[in-house]
Amino acid sequence: MSSQNEKVWSDMQASPEFQDLKRKFRGFAFPLTVAFLVWYFLYIILTAFAREWISTPVVGNINVAFILGLLQFASTFLIMWLYERHSSHSLDGPSDALRDKVDKELSK
Repeated sequence: MSSQNEKVWSDMQASPEFQDLKRKFRGFAFPLTVAFLVWYFLYIILTAFAREWISTPVVGNINVAFILGLLQFASTFLIMWLYERHSSHSLDGPSDALRDKVDKELSK
């Protein structure tokens, strides 16, 4: 990579627009990741240490553990949908603008 290209990239990464984009991404992704990991490890801990409670039947052969397992899948899809929505509304436009700015600078 040439020194001109390195300068363009480092200038872009130091720009307020890029810093704002990182802040928006991290402000969404990090809390949601922590929340999901807490939820996931809670499920694992319950299956390891609260076997009596999670084996409680709810309807027929369906017990609490089965419902919590299904909720793990549901929460994964919910997170995917929330991230796509956040990305479309808050990240895609600014990142496209930054990409165009970098492309313009690199083509000089």
